[in-house]
Amino acid sequence: MKAPPFLYARPTKLSEVFDLLAQYEDGARLLAGGQSLMATLNMRLSAPDLLIDINSIDELNGIEVDGEVLRIGAITRQSELETSPLVARHAPLIAKAIPHVAHAAIRNRGTLGGSIAFADPAAELPACAVALGARFIIESAGERRAVAAETFFEGLYATDLKPNEILRAIEIPIAAPGARYGFMELARRQGDYALVGLAAAATLRNGSFEDATLVYFGAEDRPILAKEVGTALKGRPNTAQTRQAAAAVLDGILDPLEDLNVTSEMRLHLAKVLTTRVLAGIGD
Repeated sequence: MKAPPFLYARPTKLSEVFDLLAQYEDGARLLAGGQSLMATLNMRLSAPDLLIDINSIDELNGIEVDGEVLRIGAITRQSELETSPLVARHAPLIAKAIPHVAHAAIRNRGTLGGSIAFADPAAELPACAVALGARFIIESAGERRAVAAETFFEGLYATDLKPNEILRAIEIPIAAPGARYGFMELARRQGDYALVGLAAAATLRNGSFEDATLVYFGAEDRPILAKEVGTALKGRPNTAQTRQAAAAVLDGILDPLEDLNVTSEMRLHLAKVLTTRVLAGIGD
């Protein structure tokens, strides 16, 4: 199929983007990497009046350390995250997750901000953002606000972004000394969307958990921060018994979706398997 007809604009300044968003409102769509948008256009699932190409806006790009946060511009390519020494050092969970994002050709065009804003529940990067306590810098004409990743995702492909706003940057607290990270997902094939996945961050002292943050993706309609699992791990030694007990907590808090690939019960089982595996890896 071919995309429906639409107008096209390639602004070079954010102010121009806001003018276009104000003019076209819900009829405008932003184009960054386009790895999801182009597919929905060609299948005629999207039919915007105007496509706003934001790839020429330099202030939306780049990776830098600013005080205690790693700031990543929204249109920074996923392949740049994969090779960035700053990401590897200050956000190692992102570095662990990136090779699981689709395929290299897609990562060459796909952007961090695009993955966040699209909010696919099976996507890796939104879950990592929640696990890392990231915040999203959102801008509109004359206003800028910061939203915690934990509250940004509101449902299936639904976020706190308003039609007149743009995701400008992602700010991630730099990794603390001694922090440990784990990431795994289960998919039918490498590069496929995850049937279920887990992004985790933890601090251990003398082999016991001081704190743990576990975020599941591909299970429900958004990344699920399992606070109860973190509570169950706190102060406990990282043993097989502790890991099994933590996995059992998911029975009361995770309500996985069912689809053509896997049942809800199987997703829950797989989430438990990932819990024990990721926690074991964090302890190594």
